[in-house]
Amino acid sequence: MVQTPEQKFELITRNLGEVLGADQLKATLAERDIKLYWGTAPTGRVHIAYFVPMVKLADYLQAGCHVKILLADIHAFLDNMKAPIELVQARTKYYEQVVKSILRSLGVPLEKLEFVVGSSYELSREFSMDNYKLAALVTEHDAKKAGSEVVKQVASPALSGLLYPGMQALDEEYLGVDAQFGGIDQRKIFTFAEKYLPMLGYSKRIHLMNSMVPGLNGSKMSASDPNSKIDLLDTKKEVQNKIKKAYCELGVVEGNGVLAFAKNVLFPTSELRTGHAEFVVLRPEQYGGNTVYTDYASLESDFAEEKVHPGDLKSSVAAAINTLLDPIREHFESAEMQQLLLEAYPPPAAKPKAVKQKKKHNKRPDAVDAEAKAEAGAEVKAVEEQLANTNLD
Repeated sequence: MVQTPEQKFELITRNLGEVLGADQLKATLAERDIKLYWGTAPTGRVHIAYFVPMVKLADYLQAGCHVKILLADIHAFLDNMKAPIELVQARTKYYEQVVKSILRSLGVPLEKLEFVVGSSYELSREFSMDNYKLAALVTEHDAKKAGSEVVKQVASPALSGLLYPGMQALDEEYLGVDAQFGGIDQRKIFTFAEKYLPMLGYSKRIHLMNSMVPGLNGSKMSASDPNSKIDLLDTKKEVQNKIKKAYCELGVVEGNGVLAFAKNVLFPTSELRTGHAEFVVLRPEQYGGNTVYTDYASLESDFAEEKVHPGDLKSSVAAAINTLLDPIREHFESAEMQQLLLEAYPPPAAKPKAVKQKKKHNKRPDAVDAEAKAEAGAEVKAVEEQLANTNLD
């Protein structure tokens, strides 16, 4: 079906948290389809919130956009060593496999996507020169402010974190896109790019932002906080246990991570996979039996009115998430994928056991000295015997 520019605009912008450059988007769509990219830095293990941008990428493809996925390996290293340089390559491959696996599970055609590794162009002479030009223009204040929601904040930050926002801005030019898509936590980097790219003679891009998905504890979901998120390769039991421990007070909607999962992950993915949104609250017959919801607003309303118990919501969300993750777990069961996972996230090295020194309790100082001299004499004698038996010819 042929879509009008207005229909494409609606599809591109629906369910977003914010759009910067809406008029520019409309003007471009009136002439042609847009090119955009979504980037991810291969740091910690991928969590279930990645389904949110994947659903939106499906919208972009349906709207006729040319979509690039940037595997930002250099950024991963720059962000306070979240990915040590020796692990970056393996993690980049792991992230590509995970993203492809998510998209396949949602029925998104991979042939319409282009995967790009950041180091394939970010180490070029041209990119490096532009990076130096930015360094001569950008103030320390602006660089720190731009990365404050994305780059890990520490008491004594490394210089690498200040380079991060500028390189992300330059990605827009070197990827040849009209727009960049990301979470609303990227907003300061996006406005940074809008300010500084024109200073280098490059055009200001469109910026499309998803709302952030709250974690299980009600705060931002983070790969570095295992208690806030569900890993895509968590076992069914691990998913159930994490959801069971999640914050979900009776009738409380605000900060409810379990409801947020249903809203941002389960309803959208259900619609993408089956053509219609659906979420089932599983309950025994004596408590009213199962209830089918076809929109999130109805589920939220019933929960707020205490018609849905937190225990039932938790068990139902856990069951739906496990169904969603099954094909991804299956993909990573192969020996090849298990090896890749081991290379990307090797187990921490075992700490050497401390050797306990023998304590010489209840001995007179002169006895201890005599014992020490005897031990030293034995060692000297052993060395002399070894030398005597050694053939020096």
